Formats: sequence, structure tokens, C-alpha cells
Amino acid sequence: MNKHPIPILLDGDPGHDDAIAWVLANASPMLDIRGVTSVCGNQTIEKTTYNALRIMALVGLNAPMAMGRTKPLIGEPIIAPTVHGNSGLDGPVLPEPAQKPLSIDASQLMAQVLEQSDEPVTIVPTGPLTNVASLLLSRPDLKPKIARISLMGGGIAFGNWTPAAEFNILVDPEAADIVFKSGVPITMAGLDVTEQALVFPEDFARIRAVGNHVAIVVADWLAFFYQFHRSMGYPGAPVHDAVAVAALIAPEILQKTDMYVQIELAGDFCRGATLGDRFGVLKKPANATVLTGIDRQAFVDLLVDAIKTYGEVAK
Repeated sequence: MNKHPIPILLDGDPGHDDAIAWVLANASPMLDIRGVTSVCGNQTIEKTTYNALRIMALVGLNAPMAMGRTKPLIGEPIIAPTVHGNSGLDGPVLPEPAQKPLSIDASQLMAQVLEQSDEPVTIVPTGPLTNVASLLLSRPDLKPKIARISLMGGGIAFGNWTPAAEFNILVDPEAADIVFKSGVPITMAGLDVTEQALVFPEDFARIRAVGNHVAIVVADWLAFFYQFHRSMGYPGAPVHDAVAVAALIAPEILQKTDMYVQIELAGDFCRGATLGDRFGVLKKPANATVLTGIDRQAFVDLLVDAIKTYGEVAK
């Protein structure tokens, strides 16, 4: 275990599960959040930036924040109002932002944080990989300053936005291709594991019972997020993005395997698919640690313990 916190950059398109991932990250003494960046994904960049700033205000996260590009590297934006609502973070009322984005863009802030750090920094992207790819394209010299990329995206066995592709990767497959070919160590929290990271309605009640303001908001986020998933037959809400944070602070609750993963860019039916060479037929060295399983109860306990750090309420 690290004797001092792991320096990280949070990058996402919040999003209910991004928001809960950031609540978890901010609560952990094992992590030192050096910067926050927004990306176009679940909603437009303007909305995801506003949501990011409101989440930061909610949890008291005081870190530099920068807005990402208005669209993916090549394609047009894809948004998900059916899942996250028209605001991208529908549900409970949140505080207004306590700060404004910096004048520099997301990849520039990432570069600045990497340059200023005396140790390698872990990047935690929970949306499309546009910002991370932009960093790698503009500042390849900084690769040695990236300890790891712990991302939520993809799925070896299946997709969720198309039969083959997961949303985050489908939004910007070219960016994902750049990231997976970068040589930077990658932990991939894809659908194979995140579809197991279910929070059930009885867990919502357990979170709400913690009683502090963050607990009430998280319970309301989960209730909203579950509406869509219940209509799809899910028994709970899969909190996908928080798994990318759990991989850093509670790796013991996860199962994993190393494999070579490549991104499909051109297929008519499979654009955005993350193709894992499970049987080593390509004879290429692994470029990702793919998470494959999670202890669901331990994951829920991790979330509850994190939410308790935002204040105990006398019963």
C-alpha cells in the first residue's frame, strides 16, 4: 500500500455514475486529486462542464478544473439524455459552481499537472477518451509522467450502446485507439466488470440512511439512474464509473486478467468495439489489465464508507 496518496487526474462527462465515482475518489485518503477535466459524452461539453463544477462544489473538491473539446477527435458528438436526462445529471438539486473553468483546455491542464508533479500521475477517465488522446498527441514527451490510465470504457464480451460497442469508446473510437496503442499502462474497467457493480434499491436506502447531504444526493442520483435500468430489466443500478476508482483504492475486491485489446474503427456493425485477444492468437504483448469480476457487496460497502466521510448525522 502507498504510504502517501496517489496523485490523480479526474476526467469525465458527469453523468450519475461519474458523479458517484468522483464522490468516492474525493473521499479517499489514498488519492490526491490534482485536477479535474470535463469531456463531451453523456451530454454536450457545456453541460458536462457545468455538472463537473457542481459536483466539485457539492463535495468540497478544490482543484484546478478545465473544459475539454466541444466534440470527439473526428466524429460528431453522441449524447445520452435517455440515461442521464436533459441536463446530463437530472435528479436532485445541486449547489451552483464555486469556481470557473481555467482559460486553458483539458489537455493543457493535464500537461501542466504532469509537468509540475514530482512523481507520475494516474489519469482516471470515466467518459470518452478525447482529452487523454489529445494529451498524448500534443505532448508525447509526457508519457513517462503518466503512471497509469484507469479507465471506464469498453467491454470484451459485449457492448451497451450497440451490440458490440460500449458508449464511452463508441463516442470517440479514434481517441481510444490512440490511448490503447500509447504504451501507457492501462486498467480497463469495462462492461465485463461494471455490469456486476450493481447497487440495489435496498442499498439506496442504506446510503440515504447515512443522512448527510452528500448521502441524500447520491441516493437520489441512484434512484434516477435506476429508472432507466429498471426499464431494461436490471435489478439495480450499475455504477460503472466508480469501478475505475475502486481499482485504485480497493484492488482486492476485483478480479483481473492481462490481455491485448484493440479498437475497431471502421466496421459497419462493430465500430467502437474493444476486441480482447483472450486466447493470445495475435501473439502480441498485453496492453491492458482488464477487470473481469467484482465483489458486489464489498463495492457497496466501499461506497457507503466513502459517503460517511462527508459527515455523520445523529440518529
